[in-house]
Amino acid sequence: MNIIIMGPQACGKGTQAAKIVEKFNIPHISTGDIFRANIKNETELGKKVIEYTNAGKLVPDELVIEIVKDRLKQDDCAKGFILDGFPRTIPQAEALDKVVKIEKIVSIELPDEVCIERISGRFVHNDSGRTYNVYTSPKPVKMDVAADGKVIAAYDDETGDEIFQREDDKPEKVIKRLEDFHNQTEPIKQYYKDKDANLVVEIDGKQDIDSVFNDIENSLKNY
Repeated sequence: MNIIIMGPQACGKGTQAAKIVEKFNIPHISTGDIFRANIKNETELGKKVIEYTNAGKLVPDELVIEIVKDRLKQDDCAKGFILDGFPRTIPQAEALDKVVKIEKIVSIELPDEVCIERISGRFVHNDSGRTYNVYTSPKPVKMDVAADGKVIAAYDDETGDEIFQREDDKPEKVIKRLEDFHNQTEPIKQYYKDKDANLVVEIDGKQDIDSVFNDIENSLKNY
């Protein structure tokens, strides 16, 4: 079972990918994890990645594809895999199709406004790494809220320390990341639909975690 999981930031891809791995006993392949493993093991591919990242450049498609192809040759992929974070563009999808046959694209759908709320509401306690969300759960017990409902400050439940929003989680940064997703990655869905409409299953990401997985599991039951 060769699967691609895709969706916008905060849709829950990582959570659902882990559940798919546990249920179907196939490896979860993330390009970020592959990069880190190659860098840690000082492979030739890893050294090439470092050259680009140290120069502040994006790793080019050709190298990303080479790294993914190398990973898919490993024995644990013999019965299938779930790809997360790749392909990100149609040229990457076209290159992937020359290597393996993709059997299902799981697209977790989530409106931009919900993505923004989920991410921009995230606050972190610097020392412990504890994470809260001022809009969803877990909410910090103590918050300073303005008359318009905007959270001015929030505090860690255990220490009382002020907790902070990461720079990448601020709304303007989230909006830019979503624009990149819609412009570059979302067209992959139509690319595969044009090949075979049955390849793509769209899952409502507004549901709770278990309901999302139940829909994914039902979509994969014939594979």
